[in-house]
Amino acid sequence: MSTKTTTQSSPGSAAPQTGAALEISDTRTGTSYNIPIALSGTEGDTAIRTMDLRKIKETKEDFGLLSYDPAFMNTASCQSAITFIDGDKGILRYRGYPIEQLAEGATFLEVAWLLRNGELPTQKEYETWVHDITFHTYVHENIRKFLEGFRYDAHPMSMLCSTVAALSSFYPSAKNIFDKESRDISIVRLLAKVPTLAAFAYRHVKGLPIIYPDNDLSYTENFLSMIARMSEPKYEANPVFKRALEVLFILHADHEQNCSTSAVRAVGSSQVDPFSAIAAGIAALYGPLHGGANEQVLHMISEIGHPKNIPAFIDEVKSGKGQRLMGFGHRVYKSYDPRARIVKQLADDVFKETGMDKDLEIALELERIALEDEYFVSRKLYPNVDFYTGLIYRSMAFPTEFFTVLFAVARTAGWLAQWEEMLLDKEQKIARPRQIYVGPAEREYSSGLTNKAPRARKDSLRK
Repeated sequence: MSTKTTTQSSPGSAAPQTGAALEISDTRTGTSYNIPIALSGTEGDTAIRTMDLRKIKETKEDFGLLSYDPAFMNTASCQSAITFIDGDKGILRYRGYPIEQLAEGATFLEVAWLLRNGELPTQKEYETWVHDITFHTYVHENIRKFLEGFRYDAHPMSMLCSTVAALSSFYPSAKNIFDKESRDISIVRLLAKVPTLAAFAYRHVKGLPIIYPDNDLSYTENFLSMIARMSEPKYEANPVFKRALEVLFILHADHEQNCSTSAVRAVGSSQVDPFSAIAAGIAALYGPLHGGANEQVLHMISEIGHPKNIPAFIDEVKSGKGQRLMGFGHRVYKSYDPRARIVKQLADDVFKETGMDKDLEIALELERIALEDEYFVSRKLYPNVDFYTGLIYRSMAFPTEFFTVLFAVARTAGWLAQWEEMLLDKEQKIARPRQIYVGPAEREYSSGLTNKAPRARKDSLRK
């Protein structure tokens, strides 16, 4: 099968104005096909509709040609107007706004509004938005009791995933997903209550009494209060920590069609309530290849142990002897992750407050050596957002297992925007990928069992 690009003028097609098309010649049959390049994005992305490949058949009885793309490396599952990434140029924009500008001047709730609505809020819209979220931060007391049922050493991501899913049973009206008023209140509730649930999980693991929300505080300061407040009558956050958390939440708010966002969209495509869809995103984020990457950076630094051990560690990475350089490289970015530049500056501000330690010295030296080594530069392995994020969180006294929870709190804003966009997209149906079946052909059943009702052995232990 061979292809070449042609132009066509096909009335009624969804092709770009150029009328571009692929001309595909099937060498099995000698038949040629004209496949419109039917979609083009704002920044130049183009695509064919893979359903157009179905007309390519060897016989009339054939199902038609499928595209095979493990891990969706080159498959667009949707058209989205929320986040743009150019990995080669190191560009990240929310609704057209550069991430650098938003991190510099916006608040997290301003960005959350932007992601959902497509435009920055007016003063009145922003004040109403902040008010609504602030006064929905409390959760039902039964949720607190539910959390108490977890073991003292339960992972906080398991607790967060479970409690967010449980919220759907407290708000049955959330199932009315095509009613805008119902969606509005569900989105407000999730943005308001996820930080509360995250903080409750933190306090449970630490064996500390629950701290309820303080509606006199800002979004990030209220979260820090629920995390860190002890006996003081009024919590006042360290302004450096408060600013750091605000910026990190903005940086993590959305990142296009990653694993957890795809999970939210796929589960949401079944038209389930948003609490359940967001719980699916949290479950996907739990994985060490996704949200747990900044934890792995700290584990790597701990294994290195001292700056003097870095050259030997680098040699092992380059030799392929099992060591991996965590926090460098990215599935999308083939240049410096734009978020990493912001985080590095943020790290400098935080470490001025907390002081330099051995791990930070290791991180700085590791970055310096790697950025000067042709092996890593030629492979475009630059620091990503995870490299310094874990160090910042740890310097703020967050335990390592809580890092991904902080990620989830921020990403809830993006997940909700993506979920609603998917829901209102008339082209979207319930997600149902195809497969290439490689199992046995049809065969006759012939049992090799002589006893089809065996009893459990008496020495079996029940667990």
